[in-house]
Amino acid sequence: MAKEIYLLNIWGHDKPGITYGLTEVLSKYNAKVLDIGQANIHDTLSLGMMFEIESGSNSAAALKDLLFKAYELGIKAKFTPITLENYENWVNLQGKDRYIVTILGEKLTAKQISKITKAIAEKNLNIDSIKRLTGRTSLINEEEYPRACIQLSIRGGIGVNNKSDFNERFMQISTELDVDIAFQEDNIYRRNRRLVCFDMDSTLIQAEVIDKLAEIAGVGDEVKAITESAMEGEIDFKESFIRRMKLLKGLREEVLHDVAINLPITKGARRLIDTLKSYGFKTAILSGGFTYFGHYLQKELGMDYVYANQLEIKDGVLTGGYLGDIVDGNKKAEYLKEIVKKEGIDISQTIAVGDGANDLQMLNLAGLGIAFHAKPKVKDNAQNSISSIGLDGVLYLLGYHDRHIDLFK
Repeated sequence: MAKEIYLLNIWGHDKPGITYGLTEVLSKYNAKVLDIGQANIHDTLSLGMMFEIESGSNSAAALKDLLFKAYELGIKAKFTPITLENYENWVNLQGKDRYIVTILGEKLTAKQISKITKAIAEKNLNIDSIKRLTGRTSLINEEEYPRACIQLSIRGGIGVNNKSDFNERFMQISTELDVDIAFQEDNIYRRNRRLVCFDMDSTLIQAEVIDKLAEIAGVGDEVKAITESAMEGEIDFKESFIRRMKLLKGLREEVLHDVAINLPITKGARRLIDTLKSYGFKTAILSGGFTYFGHYLQKELGMDYVYANQLEIKDGVLTGGYLGDIVDGNKKAEYLKEIVKKEGIDISQTIAVGDGANDLQMLNLAGLGIAFHAKPKVKDNAQNSISSIGLDGVLYLLGYHDRHIDLFK
């Protein structure tokens, strides 16, 4: 028996029972559903269903009954016949590579979305779906922490050069229009991340601890200048670390506690870590800062690993020296590999988040590297960046919706 293929498009006021009513009609004619999808915006439903049915009087009767059912339900219906050749060409496209583009900002504008989707269209890539990941916002009550995120699923072949071009174009748009754009392959690793590693200073906390210690020691300006130069990648991190440590000589140990309990934890950090823990992720601090503060944050946030520099203290006073190896960019990447081995996971299942030049190696080693409110050099050389909202923006890059995040409040 010959078959016919139809695409049924439905739109109108959303209410319970619409999908049931339509599929109930089709079930009477032994129709086979080939594809189905729907979207709801402001109580308005848009539903598409592709189905296969026997040709002739059977299909004619089914279409008639579907139109009558749509009338009963108070919705509009449109049928489009699909040829077998057209259907098979569409099916073959499903084998194309898939990518995820995540758009983040305090608010999203039509201009931002237009520029981004134009860049996608220029590469002859198709948007398969658009999903909002943040909750709906009130226009009357001002939010304390505004954030908006949508996720585009796109399909098509992209060569190595096109990936680089894409990232460059997205970076330009990001800078021009103050919006964050993340571009990822939609592969098995993206949906199975297991470990998230964080820089500490200016990432998990909104401060550079060594600068705070230097202020107390009376050498604030000098140390701050060295720190800034190191984070920008202008001088070697190890060299900067040794120079700064010497300037802290004579600082008393009890000062460390006072600094630790007043560390300003970055907006969104608690929401991020709590959610990651609830979903079984492992978390780590890989820091060019100090273990004293790393361990404080580990207890405060409930993190699994801490690797940082150890201060040398004698008779309750900082000597200006340190114990063990200096944790620079190379060492952070080594520690990332070490944790991966301990946890028995693939490096592609990891995420690294940082802001400084000494974070670049781990950012580019991880399956997903994120420059967070980073220095220009870091942002330009990282895979992805977040500059518009807090640390919990990482969750949207993982594809979590607000309802998945706030489930554990």
